[in-house]
Amino acid sequence: MPVRYAKPAICLFLIIATLAVYWQVQGHEFLAYDDPSYITENFMVLQGLKPAGAAMAFTATHADNWHPLTWLSHMLDYQVYGSQAGGHHLTNVLLHVANSVLLFLLLARLTAALWPSALVAALFALHPLHVESVAWVSERKDVLSAFFFLTTIWAYVRYVAAPSLGRYLGIIFSFALGLMAKPMLVTLPLVLLLLDYWPLGRLQPAPVAGSKRRRAAPLPPLLSKTQVLPLIWEKAPLLGLTGVSCLLTLVAQKKSMASMQELTILTRAGNALVAYVSYLGKMLWPLNLAVFYPHPGNNLPLWQAGAAGLLLAGITWLVIKKARAHPYLPVGWFWYLVMLVPVIGLVQVGEQALADRYTYLPLIGIFMILAWGLADLTAAWRRQRAALAVAAGLLLSLLMALTWVQAGYWRNTLSVFEHAAQVTENNHQAHCFLIDQYGEQGRLEEAVAMFAKTIRHRPGSAEAYNNLGNAYAHKGMTPEAIAMFQQAIQLKPDYPEAYNSLGIYHGRQGHLDEAVTAIKKAIQLRPVFSEAYVNLGIAYSLQGRHQEAMAMFQQALKINPANDGAHKMLQLVKEHAGS
Repeated sequence: MPVRYAKPAICLFLIIATLAVYWQVQGHEFLAYDDPSYITENFMVLQGLKPAGAAMAFTATHADNWHPLTWLSHMLDYQVYGSQAGGHHLTNVLLHVANSVLLFLLLARLTAALWPSALVAALFALHPLHVESVAWVSERKDVLSAFFFLTTIWAYVRYVAAPSLGRYLGIIFSFALGLMAKPMLVTLPLVLLLLDYWPLGRLQPAPVAGSKRRRAAPLPPLLSKTQVLPLIWEKAPLLGLTGVSCLLTLVAQKKSMASMQELTILTRAGNALVAYVSYLGKMLWPLNLAVFYPHPGNNLPLWQAGAAGLLLAGITWLVIKKARAHPYLPVGWFWYLVMLVPVIGLVQVGEQALADRYTYLPLIGIFMILAWGLADLTAAWRRQRAALAVAAGLLLSLLMALTWVQAGYWRNTLSVFEHAAQVTENNHQAHCFLIDQYGEQGRLEEAVAMFAKTIRHRPGSAEAYNNLGNAYAHKGMTPEAIAMFQQAIQLKPDYPEAYNSLGIYHGRQGHLDEAVTAIKKAIQLRPVFSEAYVNLGIAYSLQGRHQEAMAMFQQALKINPANDGAHKMLQLVKEHAGS
């Protein structure tokens, strides 16, 4: 097929195939996991795209992140789609489609190797490990930042072809947008250095006078300072942006970072090594993928970390040894290693050991190794193109089927956590969500059974007691619910949700003084707890303290202007006080 037809055909395939496996997510719901803080209960987002909210996006560190462009994206979606989850999901899918096509066009331009570039883009588009980034609305930051990651590289390629201040400013602008979508892009300057090595060839020694440098000539495995330092200096402004982004991220995530007492540095390093290998295993065998993988804590077996470290060291030695003949090996391998550094767990935020979403951009490096490696390994085959076409067709068909199934697990909170509980062991996070989901659906026996399973493995789980309390409350079993909330507080005295729930159900029993005390404690622990202010206002109104009640509703609206409950209660109390 002529190149002028092949490129559009490949782009069309990427679009159709990606839409085919992800079109189902338009019927999916928001999740109770992160989606409330990102969208459904986020007062910035619920206002739509308004000047005040847009200004706040650049100053807020909500959800332990500073990513204003992501907030603006969610605001725009809410402006267009409102609370219809399908529209928000569709935006994620369309961004993933755009990323897949852009990746293909970028690699084809960089390498002039059409079919390896197409394979990399197809693997990126259709691999099940990327379902989490696409099918979870809260991971908008993944697909959005990836778009600007790719446009930054595109701008860099244009700059290298014809350096100018204007083109360099284009690199800076695109990189800044990417960092404002997700700070994981801080490693991009290092990726550009890798591309300088291959395929841009900016680190090749100067050709001998009178000779002609062959295109894609083998590159030297070791680089001199005189070659590298000018290219590092060239990226100084980008490294400056990286430093600023790292600082902002550390400030935003400071409260969520695990301390050295919780996870020792040896545990973090060991888990990082195991995670690097685990991601490779999941790429090769993408089954039993879960929304959450529990961290082993300080109980990680030393032999696992040691074996993982030896394997990674062996691969690194091999790719360096083969760099002269196959320069894509070190580029792809170090692309993978370097891009995972911000999320590999050396700075631990959250309770996960690893996460599928973290592979969204790093795996491009491994896909490059596979695509160009297959081309090299089969170069001597008489029917190479036909054989590779058949193999690629079978592989992509299998990945499409697996991705379709994996995306189906993300249809709602219950299904995604039921699947996680099935494919992982002792998954406390999944179990607690299931207790809550079963309770909301009135499936009390299943909630109690899941609670018992959770407590066997983690007796001190305040979240499990709180969620079982909510399950009892849904069944009208208020005394049992209060007992669970009290137990949750005993286990975790700084648990605002449990105090708030305790106050609600004290109020329903007519114990208004106890209700006020409990809800005040919730507010003391979380001063921006909008729902707690509403509940305190309700308790005050029942005590006849209407002015204090209105002050609480007004404070709730100050925190979250989109709080419908606060609007309604404020109006009711005003009418009652006026009469």
